[in-house]
Amino acid sequence: MNRLKINTAEPAGYRAMIALEKYIESTELTTRHKDLIKIRASQINGCAYCVDMHTTDARKAGETERRIYNISVWHEAPFFDEQERAILALTEEVTLITGRVSDETYKKAAELFDEKYLAQVIMAIITINAWNRIGVTTQLQPPLN
Repeated sequence: MNRLKINTAEPAGYRAMIALEKYIESTELTTRHKDLIKIRASQINGCAYCVDMHTTDARKAGETERRIYNISVWHEAPFFDEQERAILALTEEVTLITGRVSDETYKKAAELFDEKYLAQVIMAIITINAWNRIGVTTQLQPPLN
């Protein structure tokens, strides 16, 4: 069954999502931090379209294959610094939210980032989760080429 295309079925809603994405792109978040957020949330949510897009974008921005392959196992991989680990932990807990983000995870992120940057991290996590839900619900598929 073919699923609808949000951008044609509800263009105003799609434009609102694009505006949110443009806001995220205008923030002080580093490209590397944005890429980690987008890839990890997309992995958790099972959005093949977004995993494909964001790993491709990360490679173009200079991310290494080794780090990309290890994002899903970042807890055990030595390739991520303290800030990246805090971002990945927060991304996981917000994405898998079942009532709360742990005090430990939030406190660690709050110690490493000022309030504005932390707010931008949270907004980036929320935005990619919304995109993932659109992609999964409408069964977006990455191009084969």
